[in-house]
Amino acid sequence: MILSHWKKLGYTTKPVKRMTLSDLKRQATLQGQQTEALETGRTRLMITGALMALAFTGIGFRMIDVMALSNVSEPKTRNISQSQNLTFDRAPIVDRTGMLVATTVKTVSLAADPRKIMDPQDSAEKLGQILTDIPVAKLYKMLSRKAKFVWVDRRITPTQQQKINALGIPGLEFRTQESRVYPQGNLMAHVLGYTNVDNKGISGLEKSFEETLTSQGEALRLSIDGRVQHIVRDEVQKAMAEFQAIGGSAIVLDANNGQVVSMVSLPDFDPNQPGKASVESHFNRTTLGVYELGSTFKIFNSAMALESGTANMSSSYDASKPIRIARFTINDYHGKNRVLSLPEVFIYSSNIGSAKMAEAFGAGYQKDFLQKIGMLSPSPVELPEVGRPQYPKTWRPINMVTISYGHGIAVSPMHVAAGVASMVNGGTHYQPSLIMQDTKPKGTRVISARSSKAIRKLMRANNIAGSGKKSNAIGYFVGGKTGTADKVKATGGYADRARISSYVAAFPMHDPKYVVYVMLDEPKGNKKTFGYATGGWVAAPIIKQIVTRAAPILGVTPIDPASEEVNRELALKLPQDSHT
Repeated sequence: MILSHWKKLGYTTKPVKRMTLSDLKRQATLQGQQTEALETGRTRLMITGALMALAFTGIGFRMIDVMALSNVSEPKTRNISQSQNLTFDRAPIVDRTGMLVATTVKTVSLAADPRKIMDPQDSAEKLGQILTDIPVAKLYKMLSRKAKFVWVDRRITPTQQQKINALGIPGLEFRTQESRVYPQGNLMAHVLGYTNVDNKGISGLEKSFEETLTSQGEALRLSIDGRVQHIVRDEVQKAMAEFQAIGGSAIVLDANNGQVVSMVSLPDFDPNQPGKASVESHFNRTTLGVYELGSTFKIFNSAMALESGTANMSSSYDASKPIRIARFTINDYHGKNRVLSLPEVFIYSSNIGSAKMAEAFGAGYQKDFLQKIGMLSPSPVELPEVGRPQYPKTWRPINMVTISYGHGIAVSPMHVAAGVASMVNGGTHYQPSLIMQDTKPKGTRVISARSSKAIRKLMRANNIAGSGKKSNAIGYFVGGKTGTADKVKATGGYADRARISSYVAAFPMHDPKYVVYVMLDEPKGNKKTFGYATGGWVAAPIIKQIVTRAAPILGVTPIDPASEEVNRELALKLPQDSHT
């Protein structure tokens, strides 16, 4: 009855299946396998956990060791040599005021893989419209080479890079590199020199100080004053144009330590684009060029006469007749044809009087003296471009005579400037230098203070009564000496109407601070100079302009021209018949 009731409710019943012995065995086996798998998993988890715990424990101990137990001087890499595998950017160069004159910047170069250039001619033509300095034919040649890599242009502008990138030419690639940049352009071209595309010094201080500039980060500080350099370059450039000279040179030198405040050689070049300049523009007339510099040598000749004791300021010399030595005749340019005092020999620039001075102290003394002031050796200034002086191997009497007035010996303008500094500064010779020095260098005494004072008087007298009048800068008591010499031809002998005209001066002469040297190469006279192209006419006026403009910058205060104290210090009896 109950069963029928369940059926009405929808429930059904099935007979219960009885389990056999084999069914029980299979069920037991299955349960055993499940239990074994569970135990294996549990064991693996425990091992993994233990390993992880061990690893974290090791890391923890190492952290404690590093932070708390190790020496504070670690890391261990401190023992690696600092001199190995250490590179620096090329150090900057600044002038004495700190003005940047050379620096290194990141630039972009254009390279190509010619194998990937599909149409070299078309690509060359398109690039030629952007890289206008490179001929299309040259571009085509580069892009047609059977090579994996070629440089197309080692320095391109951001604008050029953008335009080239827009061309979408396969096979072109840009590479970043360091390049040297000279913010002042031509201003110090022959001082600084320049580097090649690999940033290695090729000339000037860039070459001389290659190791220093590439091994230290500190800027190289020059003794050059950029402001004075600008003035000097400007004045020489204007004089070259006025007198149609093929070249010019100028130096401003600190008379009391040998530091070069300005050094100019013209024509010059832009060190940012040295390849575009002529060979002539790369030639440094100031240190590499050697010339017969004429009567500027009479400063040294007078100093020799005074220092050797063979003459004093009252000595006199018969200059009434030319001197004949072997087949040579020594004349005066503006002969007075009479006996001249030593000051007159200097002021009138008498070759005859100078020769007789030299005969008194002799060839041996002359050679030793010139050697002592550096005239027979290359200038020690820190440039690779220095010329070797030319002088006779055998110092015969005729050589002694011509050298007394600046012929028969060829030196650089730097030699003369440094030599004159030692004549006027009290008698101490300092080696010229382009590098700013914090301490005064040790000099070598070459003449006595008494002889030096006499030379200062002679140079000042020349500016009052002699050929130096046009170099007078009011208030600065300038004194100096002209030099005019015919140029030596490569084939021997002297060139007609091709001369070196120069003037060397110091100021103020009662207490010289600076020496200024100016030279023009092959100047030509004009109406203003009445056709003359001598040192007194074309070089002396440049000195006046340089001193007037640069002295305030250099801290030299002008003095009242009527100052009794200064005029008494420089007093010298002058000849009555002075000339211009």
